[in-house]
Amino acid sequence: MLPRWTSLCARWSALCAAALLATACASTSPATTSASAPAAPVKVKVFVAAMFEIGQNTGDRAGEFQYWYERYWKGAKPMAVPGALQPVYCNADGVCGAVLGMGKVNSSSSMQAILLNPQFDFSEAYYVISGVAGTPPSRGTIGEVSWATWLVDYDLGHRWAPEENKAGEPTFMPRKGYEDYRRFKLNPDLVGWAMKLSADTPLKDSDAARKYRLRYPDAAARRAPFVGTGTHMTGDTFFHGPGMSKQAQYIAKLYGADDYVITEMEAAAITLVIKRTHGTDRVMSLRGAVNFDQGNPKESTLQHLDPAPGETAGGFAETVENIALVGTRVVDHIVKNWPQWRAGVPKP
Repeated sequence: MLPRWTSLCARWSALCAAALLATACASTSPATTSASAPAAPVKVKVFVAAMFEIGQNTGDRAGEFQYWYERYWKGAKPMAVPGALQPVYCNADGVCGAVLGMGKVNSSSSMQAILLNPQFDFSEAYYVISGVAGTPPSRGTIGEVSWATWLVDYDLGHRWAPEENKAGEPTFMPRKGYEDYRRFKLNPDLVGWAMKLSADTPLKDSDAARKYRLRYPDAAARRAPFVGTGTHMTGDTFFHGPGMSKQAQYIAKLYGADDYVITEMEAAAITLVIKRTHGTDRVMSLRGAVNFDQGNPKESTLQHLDPAPGETAGGFAETVENIALVGTRVVDHIVKNWPQWRAGVPKP
């Protein structure tokens, strides 16, 4: 009996060895190795940055992101990014976008997290910083859409109360040391292309906005919506009133920028983050005006800042749609003509 038992043990040992060898081979097979390999990063051609969405990305009242989402990413898988407020969405054409959050710190921290995330390759990307804004009635109107020629930071400096100054003199002085990141001149060739591609975009308007414009005597304020350019003033302060508007224009001129036409809260900060990683030659700032930066001559600044029910400006829904109508013309052109745009902005 002993030899038979010895023979059985030998057979079992051989079977076990074969099973272990098969398992080891399976664990190093090409199929298993490829499944565990990280996916190649998305080659981003255009990144669209919005600041907020009101509810869902589709199917309800639209905020800054919804029309972009429905155009490019409906059904796209959200890509979570640690440190960013919301996930990033991308399509097969290399158009990506996300909601970054409102305000300079909120939006720029999201942008930096996305730029540094290995899921994306931004080495050849263009950027559209997109959202709603205010405008001085002497320069713009409700429903207009503006491409920035300059981005200026409203907050980096010394500011004091008007009653502590000589009457009529400025109450702002730039703080030394911020010269490299308090203003950005955006690529004139890119701005030229943006206007060439979008200036004739048919824009939406509303009866409520038309009626509201008539409260202002300024010819610019009474205009129908249009596509224009100028300096976008970035400030965490949601400033109101003719005095603050005048100060914004003063700062723009002090820095050698174009006329102040848009007040917003994020673009200069986001652009600084992009500058430190990829430069600013491919950055665009696109804003639609949903309010004036001051009241009409018959209301105080506080009344304009906190209007009574039914006294707000109309046209919000139309303006967020206008932004996307204008911006998608440029995005679509860049993607369609990528061989000409890949290496840099062509001459207009």
